[in-house]
This record gives sequence, C-alpha cells and structure tokens, in this order.
Amino acid sequence: MAKISATIITNNNIATIGKCLESLDGIADEVIVVDAFSNDGTVDVCRQHGCKVRQRQFDGYGAQKQYAVSLATNSYVLSLDADEYLDHDLRQSILRLKQDGFEHRIYSLSRLNFFAGKPIRHSGWWPDRQTRLFDKRYASWNLRSVHERVTFPSTLWPAPVEGLLMHNRRASVAEHRRKETEYAVLEARMLVEAGVRPSRFGAYLRATTEYVRLYIFKFGFLDGAEGREIARTAASARLVTYRMAKKSRKKTTITKET
Repeated sequence: MAKISATIITNNNIATIGKCLESLDGIADEVIVVDAFSNDGTVDVCRQHGCKVRQRQFDGYGAQKQYAVSLATNSYVLSLDADEYLDHDLRQSILRLKQDGFEHRIYSLSRLNFFAGKPIRHSGWWPDRQTRLFDKRYASWNLRSVHERVTFPSTLWPAPVEGLLMHNRRASVAEHRRKETEYAVLEARMLVEAGVRPSRFGAYLRATTEYVRLYIFKFGFLDGAEGREIARTAASARLVTYRMAKKSRKKTTITKET
C-alpha cells in the first residue's frame, strides 16, 4: 500500500485542529505540523495525536506550507489547513488511491467552505477545486505570502478525487473581517516589494469590481446575508491593500531620503 504524509500549518487553532486530525486517522502514515508558536494548546493536541511538530516563525503562508512539505518522508503529500477536514467520501477515495497505488502525480479536491456554520454555494467560494494531494517530487507550494497555491509543470493535470474537503473558513463575521484585513496587509507588502504603485482610482475600481463580481456574477445574493458580507469585505480589503501599500511606500521613501 502506498504511503501519505499529511502536512498542516497551525497558529492558535485549538477550536478546529482536533477534527482535522481525526479525519486523517487511518489515512496519513505520518502527520507533520509546522506551528507558528501557538499559545492556546494547539501543539499539545497535535502531540497527543502523534504528530511530528516543528515550530517555526511564520513568514508567509506559501513558505510555511512548503517548509512543512520539505519535512515529509513520503513522496505523496496531503496538505491541509488546520480548519479543514476530510468527509467520509473523501476518506474512502484516498484510501482507495493508497490501496491501488497512485496513477497520477497530482490530485485536486473539491472544497466546501462554511461561513459561521453555513455552507456557501456561491460568492466565488464554490466550486472550489484545490490541489492538495501531490507527489512532492513534481509539485510544490509557491512562496507567496498570501493566496498561495501548489505549482507543477504544465504537462501535468490534477486528477479529481471524489468527496469533499470541508473547510470551516470563517466562524463569525468578526473573524472574517479580521482575516481578510490580515490578507490585505500581506498583499500590500507583496505589492511594495514588487515595486507596484497602486493608484487611488485603481483601488476604488478594483473594490467596486470585486463587489459586483462576487455578489452579482458569482451569485452571492443567493447566499443571503453571508453573501453580502463576503462581497462587502472583499471590496473593503482591496482598499486596505491600497492604503497599506501607500503607507509602506511612503515609509520606505522617507527612510531612503534619510
């Protein structure tokens, strides 16, 4: 039977890590957790489940996830977030892949996102295909600070796996706004490092376009209040990215002149 290494990055995920790890029982031959110095008991839970835990200062989602992959002792890696878990059908599908041997280098999973306990079927959150099971000799996480993804040669194509990757994406409106702001700040940093000069007009245009895209063209209105919140917060995040990028560029300019 083929073996799988599961990798997870954590940072104060005590509310969700238990269910994530339970869904990997009988699936993963080893579970590697890279923790950003949690202080809520997350690490204790991981160790109780027999995980191999390594603590590392967080320096971006892509880099953190790829570091976890680098610690895997098996070629095939199942990369999860701490707020995700495998449903019954996905568990059975992966077990069959292990039993039969992997025919492909890369596999994609269908992810169902939840907002405060409600499954979101529109708003750009569904369908949500994620490349999460792969041969690490042929694929890897890019090193983007945010909006990271698994990259692989253009000659390969992810084979779909039946079942759902359940994602407790946001537990509340407050958490959603906080996380989107965090992502916006990281994106602003990437823009500054890339030398991009976002304009005020461009920022407002992007914000408006994003709201219309998610709420109208991605049928966010069918998700009710959650759909409105997703669209509104996504638009607001575009403005935060602009303001933070402008602020960072100004600080950089002053430092250079000094």
